[in-house]
Amino acid sequence: MVETLIKKQTSENPLLADMNGKRVVKIFSGRANTLLAKEICDHLNLPLGKINISPFSDGELYVQIQESVRGCDVFVIQPTCPPVNENIMELLIMIDALKRASAEKITLVIPYYGYGRQDRKAAGREAITAKLVADLLCQAGTTRILALDLHATQLMGFFDVLVDHLFATPVLVDHIHSLGLKDIVVVSPDVGGVTRARAFAKKLNDAPIAILDKRRPVDKHNTVEVINIIGEIKGKTCIIVDDMIDTAGTITQGAELLAKEGAKEVLACSTHAVLSGPAKERIDKSPLTTLIVTNSIPIPQERRPKKITVLSVANILAEAIKRIHLDDSVSEMFE
Repeated sequence: MVETLIKKQTSENPLLADMNGKRVVKIFSGRANTLLAKEICDHLNLPLGKINISPFSDGELYVQIQESVRGCDVFVIQPTCPPVNENIMELLIMIDALKRASAEKITLVIPYYGYGRQDRKAAGREAITAKLVADLLCQAGTTRILALDLHATQLMGFFDVLVDHLFATPVLVDHIHSLGLKDIVVVSPDVGGVTRARAFAKKLNDAPIAILDKRRPVDKHNTVEVINIIGEIKGKTCIIVDDMIDTAGTITQGAELLAKEGAKEVLACSTHAVLSGPAKERIDKSPLTTLIVTNSIPIPQERRPKKITVLSVANILAEAIKRIHLDDSVSEMFE
């Protein structure tokens, strides 16, 4: 009777069984973005794993895996978004609990990698925190990383385990196509984002690009000054493309300059909507007509701008999870 049930489950969903008919895939979520985790599970027709995460009175975290994971291929979904330190610590404890429960593989699905911007020393005696966090995750027992739109692709080399790097571009581009926009110019918010802007523009029927010349004071964080525009934007529909929007200073100053120089319309696209500090107020008061982001980070209502459109990346992450488990190519998803 048990063998019949296993065969029935296997025929319905290949992720539930391996070659020996043993259930191996289980998906767990931390508390950072449970809605995205549930949506991913719905795409895969899998239940979300049972886990107890609760704080002690002194602020320490208690984590218990409430079902067997022995010999399983486990995927843990947790963006390390604000509160960053708390979510990272929660993730580390989850990894340790899974490892001690004899999980065969532990793949971290990180829709947003906190500390990703601290990837180099810009001044003396600074920490390279992106590398530190990568080391912590690997040493805790991670066997693989599945990341979405890392701030810089070289972050993949910070991890001592295999990293699959996904992009939200297909989701964003499909939505822009549906808007029926004309005379599009893709705008990079700085010189460092030109590669991302070119790749984005190529998928928008080889649209031209423009670049914002941005200066950031060395001794001031979250402060920028947009100096100039490189490229032709007058009378065009400008789409500013970036990997994340934090305080929205770059995006809103860029939108104001583009509108001042004659842009017909200004939109902004970003994978990660951090939206900290004055971001909501800045975006609502800016010339931006629409801010298009994904649900890689949950956006509380009090930080949600009026002009925002949130798209789901659950289908991309779900497909990648399926391919990783079945040993299929992940890169072919973007070819």
